[in-house]
Amino acid sequence: MDTHTLKSVSDLPPNFRSAFTFRYFNSLQSECFPLCFHSDINMVISAPTGSGKTVLFELCILRLLSKSISSDGRFLHAKGALKTVYISPSKALVQEKLRDWNQKFNSWGISCLELTGDNETYSSKNIQDADIILTTPEKFDAVSRYRVSSGGLGFFSDIALVLIDEVHLLNDPRGAALEAIVSRIKILSSNHELRLSTLASVRLLAVSATIPNIEDLAEWLKVPTAGIYRFGEEMRPVKLTTKVFGYAAAKNDFLFEKRLQNYIYDMLMQYSKGKSALVFCSTRKGAQEAAQKLAQTAMTYGYSNPFVKSREQLERLREASPMCSDKQMQSYILQGVGYHNGGLCQKDRSLVEGLFLSGDIQVLCTTNTLAHGINLPAHTVVIKSTQHFNKEKGHYMEYDRSTLLQMCGRAGRPPFDDTGLVIIMTRRETVHLYENLLNGCEVVESQLLPCLIEHLTAEIVQLTVTDVTRAIEWMKCSYLYVRMKKARSHAISNPENYAIKKGIPKDRVEKHLQELCLQKINELSSYQMIWTDTDGFVLKPEEPGRLMTKYYLKFDTMKYIINAPTGYSLDEALHIVCRAEEISWIQLRRNEKKTLNDVNADKEGRLRFHINDNKGKRKKRIQTREEKLFVLANDWLTGDPSVHDLSMTQDANSLCSNGSRIARCMKEYFIYKKNYKGTISSTLLAKSLFQKLWDDSPYLLKQLPGIGMVTAKALHSMGVRSFEALAEADPRRIEIVTGRKYPFGNHIKESLSSLPPKVEIKVEEVESQKQGVSKLAVTLTRLSQPLVSTKRHYADMIVGSEEENHIHFHEKIR
Repeated sequence: MDTHTLKSVSDLPPNFRSAFTFRYFNSLQSECFPLCFHSDINMVISAPTGSGKTVLFELCILRLLSKSISSDGRFLHAKGALKTVYISPSKALVQEKLRDWNQKFNSWGISCLELTGDNETYSSKNIQDADIILTTPEKFDAVSRYRVSSGGLGFFSDIALVLIDEVHLLNDPRGAALEAIVSRIKILSSNHELRLSTLASVRLLAVSATIPNIEDLAEWLKVPTAGIYRFGEEMRPVKLTTKVFGYAAAKNDFLFEKRLQNYIYDMLMQYSKGKSALVFCSTRKGAQEAAQKLAQTAMTYGYSNPFVKSREQLERLREASPMCSDKQMQSYILQGVGYHNGGLCQKDRSLVEGLFLSGDIQVLCTTNTLAHGINLPAHTVVIKSTQHFNKEKGHYMEYDRSTLLQMCGRAGRPPFDDTGLVIIMTRRETVHLYENLLNGCEVVESQLLPCLIEHLTAEIVQLTVTDVTRAIEWMKCSYLYVRMKKARSHAISNPENYAIKKGIPKDRVEKHLQELCLQKINELSSYQMIWTDTDGFVLKPEEPGRLMTKYYLKFDTMKYIINAPTGYSLDEALHIVCRAEEISWIQLRRNEKKTLNDVNADKEGRLRFHINDNKGKRKKRIQTREEKLFVLANDWLTGDPSVHDLSMTQDANSLCSNGSRIARCMKEYFIYKKNYKGTISSTLLAKSLFQKLWDDSPYLLKQLPGIGMVTAKALHSMGVRSFEALAEADPRRIEIVTGRKYPFGNHIKESLSSLPPKVEIKVEEVESQKQGVSKLAVTLTRLSQPLVSTKRHYADMIVGSEEENHIHFHEKIR
C-alpha cells in the first residue's frame, strides 16, 4: 500500500487521537481500518507476528467507545455497561496489554481488570464495573463457571466485544478451554431471554499467526467474507529466515536442554554473522548457564573474541561491568554476553537491557517471559529447546504456539536490519511440527473432543444447557463441529481425530454429532452427575457434576471418587489420587525403580503406608506409575523425604498440588453423600497434600513461614515438635540451637500468629423429648482473636457416627 493510501490518525474523532503516538497507521492497519472502526461486523485476521495487529484491537475498542459520545461531542461513560473481553493465551501478554490500555484509556474513566492466576484479588463488583476484562481462557472459564451469585455469568449480558489474541492456540491441548468459552458466549448471545441485552449483538474479532485454514475460523466465529483478512510475509517489517535443527533425545528433558548449550556458540558463529542475538532458554538457571558457557568459550579467543569488535566497545563494557551487582554477570559482560531473567534486580535488568540495545552486549540469554514484555529485538533469535518446565504440572512441556511465535517475533530490528534469523533447536521427531508452524502450513484443529464431557457438564451446571436440544445447539457452536464437517470430505487428513469416516454424507455428520452428544449425556446420567427426566430430554445438574466443574476435574477422576468404597480409609483415598487422570502424564522411569523399591522397603519405619503384595507383605518391586506415586507421596509426607532426584521431586510437587485439589473435591462429595469415614479421610488427605506433611509428622513446624527443613530439625532436636511447644520455647535457646542471631527466635515465635484462632469444643448431652434419641449440644468457643491477615481460614464442623458411617450435621465455619 502506498503512503498516500495509508490512513491517518486524524481520520479518528478528535477525542480518540491521543490513543496513538504515531501519525499514520501501517498498511495492514490501514486496510482493516474501515471495517474495524466504521462497522460492527465480526472479523478474523491472519498475519505474521510483529505486523501491528494490536492496533486493530484498539480500533475496535474505540469503535465501541464511540457509541458513548453524545451529539455535542462529550464522552458519556456508563461503568461496565459495554464490556470488552480480551482473551490471550499467556499471562505475560495479558499483563503487557493491561499496562498499555490502562495508560491509553484511563483518562477517559475506562477501567481495565486482569483475570489471571496471578490476580486473585478481584470481587464480583470489580467484574461488574470493569469496561475491559483481560484474561486467559482457563481463568475466564473458571471464573464464569461460578454462576451469577459469585460474579460468574452475571456480567455476560454486558459483553459487547470479544477480542481473541493468538486464536491458533485452538491447536494446542489448552485450546479446548478457549473453544468452550467462545462457544458459551455464542450460545448465550442466541438466548431468547437475552435478546434485548448487549450480548445479543456481541462482536467477535480474532487474530492469528499465518495459518492455511482461516475460513474454518471465520465459519466458527460467524465472520462474513468481507471480514476475513489474510496477510503474508510481505506485512512483516523485516524478512525472516528460519532454520529448524533436530537433535537426538537425552536420558531426560533436563539433560537434553543442558546438552544443547554445547551447540549455541558454533550456531551463532555460522549463522548470526556477528549481529545481535537473543538466546531463549526454558528456565532462569538455564539462561544463566548458557551465558556462562558462551562467555567462557569467547574468553578462550582472547583479543579475537567475536562478541567484542572494538577497543571502544571493550572500554564501555569495562566501565559497565562493576555497576552490575550480580558478581557472575560482571565477568560475562566483559565478554559481550549477558543474561536476563525475573531473578535479577531492577538495576541489573536495566543495565543489561541498555547494553544490549546499544549493541555493547551482543548475546543475551533469557527466558520466554522476555518474548512478551520488553521490547528488546535482535537480529538473531535462538530457541534453545522447544520445551519449557511447567511449574503447575511439574514437568517439561512443548511451548504453546503463541509463545513460540512471540519469541520468533523478536527477530529482525527495524530500521537497523532488513532481515532477521530464527534458529529453533528441537528433538528430531518434532522438527516437522516447527517447520510447518513457521511456514504457516499448520492446520488449526479442534482439541475439544477429548474433554467434551467435562465442558458439556460445565454448561449444564451453569444452566446454559438445560435440555438435549440446547446441548446439541451448544455443540454446533463449537469449532469441533466446523472441523467435523470438513472431516467428511477429503479436505482433512485425519478424520479419525473426530471419530468420523471420510466421505460420509453431510446429514450423517449431524447425526454423528447428536449421537456423540447423547452418548455423553447418558454417561453423565449413569453416574448421577446430571438428572434427566424419563424422556431423557430435560437436563439438570446434580451435586457430583457441580463438584467436578468447580474443581476442574476430569470425568474419569470423578468416576474413581464416585466408585470409592463406603468404608473408605486414608490410604484408599491416597490410592484414588494416585490413579487420577490429572497426573496420568507422570511415568515410572526405569532408572527410578531401585530408589522406589528401597523407599518402600522402609527399614527405618518412616512411612505411614506401603505398597503391599497379595499376602499383605511389602512389595519388593514397584511396577506401575500408580505404585510409584503412592510411595513418592508417602516419602514426601514424612516431611523429610529421602528421594532427592530432580525428576521425582518435580513429580512429587505436581502430585501434591493436583492431589490436594482432588482430595478437596472428594471431601465435598462425601459430605454430600453423608459418608463420615470418607469425609474424615479425604479432609485429612487434602490438608496433608497441601502442606506436604502428614498430621503426625515430626516436622509439623515447617508449615510456619520462616521455618525450613534445617530449622525444623534443629527445633525437633530440642524437643520442640508442636505449635504449643514452640509457644512455650525460649527464643534465646532457639537461636543457640539453630545457630542464628537475635532476634531470629522472636521472629519464629511471631510466625505462630499466622495460625487460625484456637477453638475449644464442648459436647454435652441434653434431654430429648423422644425416647431412645440422644440430643447433643456442641458449643464452640474461640479462645484467641483472629488476626487481620490476607490468609482466610475456615473449618468444617462435622458431627457423625463412626459405627453407622453417617454424618448427622455439617457446617462450614469461617
